[in-house]
Amino acid sequence: MKSTAPRNRPWDVRDLPRAEGKNVLVTGGNAGIGYFVAEQLAGAGAVVTLGSRDPAKAEAAAGSIRARVPGAEVRHVRLDLADLSSLEHTVGSLGPCRLDAVVHNAGVALDDPPRRETEDGHELMFGTNHLGHLALTRWLAPLLAEAPAGRIVTVGSFAAKSERLDLDDLQSREDYVPKRAYARSKLAQMYVGLELARRLGALGSPVSSVVVHPGGALDSLTPARPPVHRRTSGERLRGLPAALVLQGKHAGAWPAVRAVLDPRVRTGELWGPRAFGLRGRPHREAVWSQLTDTAVASQLWSASCELLDIDPDFLRDRRACS
Repeated sequence: MKSTAPRNRPWDVRDLPRAEGKNVLVTGGNAGIGYFVAEQLAGAGAVVTLGSRDPAKAEAAAGSIRARVPGAEVRHVRLDLADLSSLEHTVGSLGPCRLDAVVHNAGVALDDPPRRETEDGHELMFGTNHLGHLALTRWLAPLLAEAPAGRIVTVGSFAAKSERLDLDDLQSREDYVPKRAYARSKLAQMYVGLELARRLGALGSPVSSVVVHPGGALDSLTPARPPVHRRTSGERLRGLPAALVLQGKHAGAWPAVRAVLDPRVRTGELWGPRAFGLRGRPHREAVWSQLTDTAVASQLWSASCELLDIDPDFLRDRRACS
């Protein structure tokens, strides 16, 4: 994506390049890291759409952004990644027939059993975090192709770094451990973000795909944004020791924001926090060892498209949006 910033300018998380006229969709933009991605992009002048299951929470988040960013152009659409049948309508309601970037941020994290499923019969975290975003990409592809340099930014998780996918049990039917199922759903997202880069590149598409992760981002280290996020003095003090190695969700947003705005970020790259992958300013990381396995990525892509009942070659569809 084009930027008004000089290409050799050091990246400053508090002095972003201008992004007027850029249209960006942030899934899960009403809370957490997604909220701060949206706030920071709006501060740079982008037109930001918050995708959220809850219209009231989305409007509260939009109001908070407008209060902090004078003149912010921010709106919201109802987006439920666990309801695959609703996604075509959601994309149709976005408005302009062009999307400069989508930040695939929304996610579900369950801490305790029992195993739960979406309406479509998919394990809830795998179905929402991974399959829902892939299905959304299918519908967004024509809008992204209309942009001069559309960009797909997939927000993974540092928790996925120590995991491996079980291609024979992608939906944790045989052995369900909630935290592991969450980490694997995020790992699947990251695999597909990199597979998207390869497939788009093979097609000569101007659309790029970048994978990011927020490191260790805690609520207790996150600045207050009432009513979206409240933090008491006690919570802030209790979180101070963790600040030596972790950070708040406002900082966890930095890699995704850079991936949207910095033209030096290239397709197929992985970006995360500078200090041990846990905190600090965003920088390019070496792609994690398991994510370099293109055979696993290809098998996951095929299996996921089969579960979604979509054409695995959907990116070849060059029909313009209308």
